[in-house]
Amino acid sequence: MSMETVDIQAVESKLSDVTVTAIPMAPKTPQQPGQSKYAQLLGVIEEMGREVRPTYAGSRSSAERLKRGIVHARILVRECLIETERSARQ
Repeated sequence: MSMETVDIQAVESKLSDVTVTAIPMAPKTPQQPGQSKYAQLLGVIEEMGREVRPTYAGSRSSAERLKRGIVHARILVRECLIETERSARQ
């Protein structure tokens, strides 16, 4: 099984157009400390999916939650890529 090398800078540059005003907020689903970054990412994506329809309907609060979810997902994607590269070297 071969692993494709992923250029983190290329991935980040594709996501660089997202701008968000940070508003602290407790997550709806508490993250368990032993949960993998990938499992956390799946949870964030699931939460983001629930915000899409209200955002299209004009909900500003849903749009802000969706933006925060995107920022959180970007961070988790970066961490997942780092973990993947680290495990590929071993």
